[in-house]
Amino acid sequence: MSGKGLVLVVEDERPIADLVRLYLSRDGFGVHVERDGPAGLAAARRLRPVACVLDIALPGMDGTDICRRLRADGDWTPVVFLTARNDEVDRILGLELGGDDYVTKPFSPRELVARVRALVRRAAGPGDGAAVRTLGPVALDPQRRLVTVAGRPLSLTQTEFDLLGHLLRRPGRVFTREELLAGVWGYASPDGTRTVDVHVAQVRAKLGDAAGVIRTVRGVGYTADA
Repeated sequence: MSGKGLVLVVEDERPIADLVRLYLSRDGFGVHVERDGPAGLAAARRLRPVACVLDIALPGMDGTDICRRLRADGDWTPVVFLTARNDEVDRILGLELGGDDYVTKPFSPRELVARVRALVRRAAGPGDGAAVRTLGPVALDPQRRLVTVAGRPLSLTQTEFDLLGHLLRRPGRVFTREELLAGVWGYASPDGTRTVDVHVAQVRAKLGDAAGVIRTVRGVGYTADA
């Protein structure tokens, strides 16, 4: 295995799987490929990869089902979905799934590698600034990767945690979607701003009564505001 860790790729189309393997390997990752859903789920549980790249449509079990079962097991390994349809974005990043990012086929393998690299880098540590951040009833501890609302712990994906943490770093500062995409996901693309909206909706839903700490600034973006 490479020093950057092992990435699990579950993709039934061999040319795509081989291309993803090639580019991830060139970037220094080890790569394990499976070509159907049940084998992919078993490999994720057995190998404990640093990230998973999951096709949506797989024989035996969809990529979304793999992700859902991993999350149910308490496994929050970063997941990037491969999808052939833009209109699936809300579903594949939905609250019940806990996906971190997605790319739409046909995709740039370099962009996919950049997204995997960013997710793995963020998972490696608490990020910039280890002090506990609080706003109203919400407290976020970067060191412990813990968010609480009025003392009650929340279960957030890695991306949800980092998004909330980014907003809480500068309360009152309005971030555009492009700024959040660059600061949290680690890349900038006008096609990716919908990802920001979906994840903001997810975080708000999990915050419950405290959802108002994330405020939408119409036509601009989002801010953390008590």
